[in-house]
Amino acid sequence: MDRTTAGHRRPVTTTAHPSERLNLMIRRSLLALGAMATLGIPVAQAADFVPYTPEALAAAQKAGKPILVEISAPWCPICKTQKPILSKLGMDPRFKDLQVFDVDFDSQKPALKTLNARMQSTLIAFKGEKEVGRSIGETQPEWIEGLVEKAL
Repeated sequence: MDRTTAGHRRPVTTTAHPSERLNLMIRRSLLALGAMATLGIPVAQAADFVPYTPEALAAAQKAGKPILVEISAPWCPICKTQKPILSKLGMDPRFKDLQVFDVDFDSQKPALKTLNARMQSTLIAFKGEKEVGRSIGETQPEWIEGLVEKAL
């Protein structure tokens, strides 16, 4: 029996063009997300990553939010190692309310003074207005996760 007559509408091919396979995967993913939303299944919410301003930090602190301040520089290899760890943690439902502020080490010197930070790759956790933890140069995912958990 031919595969085209076994209930398939069109022949099954294994040599689809890569862009066709990608389009099919994207369509299936969007369809699945749509179905999840329709059925009320929660779709992962991410932490809120925003550029630092003194006003934004003060507002988040006043609101009692869990906060992580990330002091980084584009040339810093440790910062580059920290970023994907923070992104992954940001997708964890436990940290959906986390507010992450990114401070640029090179261009935001007044913020460094305000936060008493002397180095790039510094992570500072706040629970509302209270600083609950700080690390410098940490790249172990479980240690960074522990720091972020202190802000909850």
